[in-house]
Parts: sequence; structure tokens; C-alpha cells
Amino acid sequence: MKTFRASIDVMPHDNLLDPQGKAVSGSMQNLGLPEITGVRIGKHITLHVEAADKKTAEAKVDEACRKLLANQVMERFSFVVDELA
Repeated sequence: MKTFRASIDVMPHDNLLDPQGKAVSGSMQNLGLPEITGVRIGKHITLHVEAADKKTAEAKVDEACRKLLANQVMERFSFVVDELA
């Protein structure tokens, strides 16, 4: 078995309201940063997975995202899997 590290990003769908992002985006003006707009806030998750190969590790990470880490009704996810040395 090999150990892989997955870096996962979970973000709200573009067509859904992001109240946290909207609040932060609105605060940028008060901080003297009016050129920063359109803030979207999500989650970044890292995890290790034991698998025979990268393809199997990616399948396990995809399953974890679909079953637990992302609410697919409201969020989208993407990930990168790299083998640890």
C-alpha cells in the first residue's frame, strides 16, 4: 500500500448566495480595499489515504467528497491527489 495526500476544495455553487462571502466582500470597502469584490468562501480539506495506486486513491477521495465532505445540492468540489514520498 502507498500513502497519498488529497487536497480538496469545497465551494458553494456559483448560482447560490454565499452570505459569508458577501459579508467579507462588503467589508473590503471599509478596509480600504474597494478593488476586491466577489468574495466566495468555502472549505479546504487535506487528508491522507492508503491505496494500492493513485487511481484507487482518487476514487476513495471522490467517494468521501460525495458521501460526507460536500453537500452536492449546495456545493461543488475539486481535488488533487499526490503520492507521499
